[in-house]
Amino acid sequence: MTVVPMQERHLAALAAIEQACFHAPWSEAMLREELGKGLFLAAEQAGRTVGYVGCQTVLDEGYITNVAVSPDARRQGIAHALLRELLARAAERALAFVTLEVRASNAPAIALYAQAGFEPVGTRRNFYTAPTEDAVLMTRFLKE
Repeated sequence: MTVVPMQERHLAALAAIEQACFHAPWSEAMLREELGKGLFLAAEQAGRTVGYVGCQTVLDEGYITNVAVSPDARRQGIAHALLRELLARAAERALAFVTLEVRASNAPAIALYAQAGFEPVGTRRNFYTAPTEDAVLMTRFLKE
């Protein structure tokens, strides 16, 4: 498995992964708009696109938009590898922190982010819909 910058060739597969993973998935066009911006990385395994992480950047701040792995490729360390590579590239860009929101009920994702060094720093009440649910705001600080 390799992690590379997201490219045009990944977009159709990533849009399909979005459809499989999220209630309000990003379209191929939305993903295309992020090409060359921020830190958007794709995971490839045996010639197949199996996941991605997206992180928009503003000055020295990083905001993870999505972490998604194809349902048939889960539990293989792909999300861990994506986060590890994202955090390495964020440090190279001298970002002060990387932050994200996660559904309060999504214990596996919260555990994944905690293992990657993210800490809960707040709650966004009723952030998600279908169903309505709070988000846990988690941040990984890269600078003191």
